[in-house]
Amino acid sequence: MKRNEQMTRRDAVFPANRHALYEAHGYSAAIRSGDLLFVSGQVGSRSDGSPEPDFGRQVQLAFDNLRATLNAAGCTFDDIVDVTTFHTDPENQFETIMAVKNQVFGTPPYPNWTALGVNWLAGFDFEIKVIARIPEAA
Repeated sequence: MKRNEQMTRRDAVFPANRHALYEAHGYSAAIRSGDLLFVSGQVGSRSDGSPEPDFGRQVQLAFDNLRATLNAAGCTFDDIVDVTTFHTDPENQFETIMAVKNQVFGTPPYPNWTALGVNWLAGFDFEIKVIARIPEAA
């Protein structure tokens, strides 16, 4: 393979027991590029790709799906440098999301965080995407 082909080829990362959304919508859970991992938006989906109806459980499942994707690349939550979250009702969801967030990112330094209110997430009410630095050992 030529050098240019190696540089442009995507190095996809998928968690074990991945849900059906990746194939249904044609995207990768994450892409490894150098020492960075770009994780697609993770939602609180069941294994068949359907949304978890309970909002608190949906948020927890989104973080669980994120953890599984990070682990597949040799990363943890401590390796995250940038977070973007999407919320369908930010004002009413904030307390529930913060409870889970504070369990995951309990001590400083915290990653960058951008939260966006949106009106559609394909049946979901919360989505989280991140960029993580891949540890040298991975």
